[in-house]
Amino acid sequence: MKKVAILGSTGSIGLNTLDVIDNSLSSEFEVCGLAAKENLDLLCSQILKYRPEVACLVNEKKAGELREKLKDCEVEIFSGQEGLVRVAAHKEADIVVTAVVGAAGLIPTLEAIKRGKRIALANKETLVMAGEIVTREAEKSGSEILPVDSEHNAVFQCLQGRAPSEVKRIILTASGGPFRGQKDLSRITPKEALAHPTWKMGAKISIDSATLMNKGLEVIEACYLFGLSPAHISVLIHPQSIIHSMVEFADGSYLAQLGIADMRIPIAYALNYPHRLPNKLDELDLAKIGNLTFEEPDISRFPCLGLAYQAVEAGGTMPAVLNAANEVAVERFLKEKIDFLDIWKIVQEVMKRHKIKKGKMIEEVLAADVWAREEARKIVTLYSSEV
Repeated sequence: MKKVAILGSTGSIGLNTLDVIDNSLSSEFEVCGLAAKENLDLLCSQILKYRPEVACLVNEKKAGELREKLKDCEVEIFSGQEGLVRVAAHKEADIVVTAVVGAAGLIPTLEAIKRGKRIALANKETLVMAGEIVTREAEKSGSEILPVDSEHNAVFQCLQGRAPSEVKRIILTASGGPFRGQKDLSRITPKEALAHPTWKMGAKISIDSATLMNKGLEVIEACYLFGLSPAHISVLIHPQSIIHSMVEFADGSYLAQLGIADMRIPIAYALNYPHRLPNKLDELDLAKIGNLTFEEPDISRFPCLGLAYQAVEAGGTMPAVLNAANEVAVERFLKEKIDFLDIWKIVQEVMKRHKIKKGKMIEEVLAADVWAREEARKIVTLYSSEV
């Protein structure tokens, strides 16, 4: 019986992970830890159902309320960043699903890696911010990092049994988001940006998909997951979201992973790797779909993708700065304090102001993250006055 801790259990990935365990892996997996940001009621019901040994509600006030509700339940309840670490590093956990959104996932994931746990990684910011540190610690501890994002999971599957010297490049596919082909992006509302055409995701990731920043972060993540330079990672818009990514090999051959747009497939593969399990999901019907189309991303209309390439090429602390500035800008856009197009402008300005550090120590990365957030907030006030 393998034990699983889930960081972000009340979000989309967390709920899908629990669904996979309930329907495919209930005889082989046991939930030993659950963590959420502030959804008290849902986390409470999950704790009562799965009876984990540890749990965390990041919001400290609500964590107190949760302890009172569950005072007769044998579960340790923690709060804050320390609580996330407690769940991630729990001695009973064999696998840690890291599905919290944003920079908050870095330290808990790193602590789990240091303890040699298998990481089912759905928090791309971990590698974006501190890819060199994370991969170094994984090598030392023997921790496996298995990608849950559909694109990286697809590449991971295509690379099985292949020597690095055989790989020419990887191609990450993107749906193009809700504004593919739309010329005027100046009056976009949060509601429009949240309406992703293919995937059901949380608010922050949905906005990142609309700006193509999500794909940019995936490019950076792929560099560290697969040991490739950004020059060997391409992006193609694929509106049907059937081919989740591809690998081009040295002889000109391509391997692609296809499937319906359902996150339970890559989650199940990461949990149960190297084995595949049957599921009860809809089958892929290529004849019904008919056509699979591709197009180059338009970086002139979606500059966030270009900024991500610039950040990873600059290296050091620049990717952490890109991520932090983007998190601040997206938060302000969701609160209707800035315009949609201001997101990339704010990120670009923060990057221009940053003096890059090597980023080989976690303290440097965290300091760059704090600096970028403060700088972004200063810049946001200028754009807010123009809205």
